[in-house]
Amino acid sequence: MEKIDFKKRDKALYAPSARDCAFVDVPEMSFLMIDGAGDPNAGAAYAEAVEALFSVAYTAKFMVKKRAENPVDYGVLPLEGLWWADDPSAFTAGRRDEWLWTMMIRQPDLLGEAGIAAAIEAAGKKKDLPALGKLRFERFAEGRAAQVMHLGPFTEEGPTIARLHAFIEASGSHLAGKHHEIYLSDIRRAAPEKWKTVLRQPVA
Repeated sequence: MEKIDFKKRDKALYAPSARDCAFVDVPEMSFLMIDGAGDPNAGAAYAEAVEALFSVAYTAKFMVKKRAENPVDYGVLPLEGLWWADDPSAFTAGRRDEWLWTMMIRQPDLLGEAGIAAAIEAAGKKKDLPALGKLRFERFAEGRAAQVMHLGPFTEEGPTIARLHAFIEASGSHLAGKHHEIYLSDIRRAAPEKWKTVLRQPVA
């Protein structure tokens, strides 16, 4: 059985330097996505979205692994988030109730739309997933972006984001698109000071 580690294969997308910001060309990829709003630490919406995403992602993985023809074993890709607000100052001022987000998990091109639809249906039969009806499967093209690795708690991302934005401005580019984060650590097990988060900002 073929085994694929997409994080290692696509190292440029998942392992940027924590010291130096750099540009990367992000190809178009397929994602499971759920949109939401508000403080991710308040209420049930965010947790329900993450639960639905991982439930379907793991169901899809095992469908590919167990299929009769061309089975493939791969690691489920990490949770990612697009973050924005109608008023950009909501981030710097910490007004989390105004935050808008799209949580998502990349899907390898191994199942197709019909296969993902079957995975969504199967996941819903196994477990009550309140956010499942909000889930969608679509292609996402990010293009040219700058990125850096943030080490530490999410609450301490501010200086790293500022450094990323300064790098973009110094290069003669400007911010274009939504702030993007890729969560590489299992926050249930790793100490906060060891969390690894890819911070990415599309540019123009």
